Amino acid sequence: MLEGREVTWFPSYGAEVRGGTANCTIIISDELIGSPVIATPDILIVMSDASLLKFMPKLRKGGLFLYDSSMIRETDLRTDIDIMAVPAAEIASKAGNTKSTNMVLLGTLIAKTGLFSSASIMKALNKSMQNNTRQSIKINKEAIGEGIRFFEDKKSKDS
Repeated sequence: MLEGREVTWFPSYGAEVRGGTANCTIIISDELIGSPVIATPDILIVMSDASLLKFMPKLRKGGLFLYDSSMIRETDLRTDIDIMAVPAAEIASKAGNTKSTNMVLLGTLIAKTGLFSSASIMKALNKSMQNNTRQSIKINKEAIGEGIRFFEDKKSKDS
């Protein structure tokens, strides 16, 4: 929204939070969004084996699949998608807080796609986490930076 786009999010937490496949659908568009429901997403970020099994079939052909390779050992992945394995939990742990694993994946996503700027993400963090401690905000910002660095390092090695 900070970049002038339309945004919806549709979380699903329910009883699944206790070990199942909690998920959240996010839509970012330059046009009005008619529904927060998506049958075949363009991007899928997965942090558990259960989520991999449940949501991988829904990713559109040619879509982007980011996953936490620290937690998911699946080697039989689709061949019709762009796959990016990120040892996010390991990176977050080295940075000091495994609770920021999702932020590492977010950093990798923005570095790979350019979907939005890191400056907008940092500004959004400041706004959305106003009630949290400065330390929590700092940890999340560092984790996003680590995700960006991971992608840049991988890109330079692959070149």
